[in-house]
Amino acid sequence: MSTLDVARAALGAAGGEAEAVAHSERSGLARFAGSEVHQPTLIENLVVTLRVVRGKRAGVATSNRVDGDGLAELARRATAAAESAPPDETFPGLAPAADPPRVDGYDDETATLGPAEQARRAATAIDAAGEMPVYGFFTSAASELAIASSTGLTVEQRMTDATALVVAAGDGCSGYAEHTAWRAADIDPAAVAREATEKAARTKGAQELEPGVYRSVLEPYAVADLLDYFSHDSLGALGLLEERSYLNGRIDTRIVDEKITIADDPLDPHGLPKAFDFEGTPKQRLLLVDEGVACGVVWDRTTAARASNGATTTGHAGPVDARDWGPVPYSLSVAPGEAGSVEELAELVGDGIYITRLHYLGVVDPREGVVTGMTRDGTFRIRAGKIAEPLVNLRFTVAVPELLREVYGLTKRAALVNSQNFYGERYPYGVLTPALAAARFTITGVGSRPGI
Repeated sequence: MSTLDVARAALGAAGGEAEAVAHSERSGLARFAGSEVHQPTLIENLVVTLRVVRGKRAGVATSNRVDGDGLAELARRATAAAESAPPDETFPGLAPAADPPRVDGYDDETATLGPAEQARRAATAIDAAGEMPVYGFFTSAASELAIASSTGLTVEQRMTDATALVVAAGDGCSGYAEHTAWRAADIDPAAVAREATEKAARTKGAQELEPGVYRSVLEPYAVADLLDYFSHDSLGALGLLEERSYLNGRIDTRIVDEKITIADDPLDPHGLPKAFDFEGTPKQRLLLVDEGVACGVVWDRTTAARASNGATTTGHAGPVDARDWGPVPYSLSVAPGEAGSVEELAELVGDGIYITRLHYLGVVDPREGVVTGMTRDGTFRIRAGKIAEPLVNLRFTVAVPELLREVYGLTKRAALVNSQNFYGERYPYGVLTPALAAARFTITGVGSRPGI
């Protein structure tokens, strides 16, 4: 059966008011460590989640048994959960039927890549690294999301994605590179490895840096991580309703530099396109920050019903097992600028630091958008507008809006940075962002030296 067939069969097993979400995955991940391919991971799975509604009560059950007996048992469990659940007066009901937009995001060649080809592409990265030990993976997948509901809603989308990630690390040196796309043909594992190894070679002899506030250049990897962590509390409606969002009281006001425009754009073919959310609501491009001015947050049906202020879903419901997080933007996109390269951004900074990527991130104060963590795999001093001597990994604590309040420039080219961790069901998403130069990045201390 197809994924949509499974969703329809689960809906039929439930009878009455119900919604079935079927999510399939066929994926492979070829890991390598110390320049040797190992730990191949192959997954072929189909999971169906059934939500049964009884008035204002709803019950949910999940299974990967999709034969007749398995779906009948699933329906019994979801029905029992609904009958024993307390009434929820804010329950918005199931989503109505809708026609989602047509989007890109599926490639036949990527969908058919097998373990031998995935391992070959991992080996290509290893070969391109030369004598430098490398660690990382090549992964590709085909996934499908289908929803069938008693409201008449029936939607399905096939997706593909691929990622090559390389950490080059030796004694006292390390560098990082990654490339993600929905077409595996758009990814050159050898180029990813060369970027990582060239960066690693430049990190030898890393020096320490005094704590302080520095001008900075952030590569797309670093920008994506900061925005991702900031978005969980501050760009979703649940954070706004629970008053832990930075945007509380700040919507329609300028919060960052006018050079910064941030959207959630699931329709952009340069990202990882999506046609609808996990409730079946059609996707759309949504402005979150327009030339520095906060425009709003993302909503699903549950948070819109709780708001009681005329809010409507923007198509950002996540998987049922992640609903406690509330709606989040899965397709963050930062508008590019005019700089031709990170070297041009360094010239704008003059004196400061250059950051490749971030690690060990955590949210300290969601109401102020404060994130802490450590730089990693390529931190450098900027002197006289040039990327100069390497630095050790640095501890930082920054308020993301404060970081973006004075931005000197952004590159013309935006990169797609992967955000999925590959541990749960495959749902490709990431952040599309350029590199940027900013006036304030707070370093609080030094950490380990580069390398293994």
